[in-house]
Amino acid sequence: MTSFIMKVIICPLALMLSDWLFASVEFTTYTQPIIIGLILAVVGTIMEFILLRRGTVWMSTFMDFIATFLIVYFVSNWYEGAVVTLWGALLVSLILGVAEYFTHRWLVGNGKTKKSHA
Repeated sequence: MTSFIMKVIICPLALMLSDWLFASVEFTTYTQPIIIGLILAVVGTIMEFILLRRGTVWMSTFMDFIATFLIVYFVSNWYEGAVVTLWGALLVSLILGVAEYFTHRWLVGNGKTKKSHA
């Protein structure tokens, strides 16, 4: 749950920051990066639950990078007026990939990836 809360905050903020920093990322309203960020948070949390454990930090981070790239590129371009180029999606994915790497290390290091069998 900690990871999901972090993602709900970090993903939309990273998209808004990218919109401000990069000419290749442009959203027309604040709701666009928020909705895409929430999609990324849900997908990322599900992927962590499935993939992340000791020894899979890099693989999980790479899969997050790929998922982020695809989601940001395709979903953002469904919005009228929003434009995210391939380069822009790559830049956003790099930013979130770095954040995910440190999040994954923290989760694994603190034993937050243990699955309970009920």
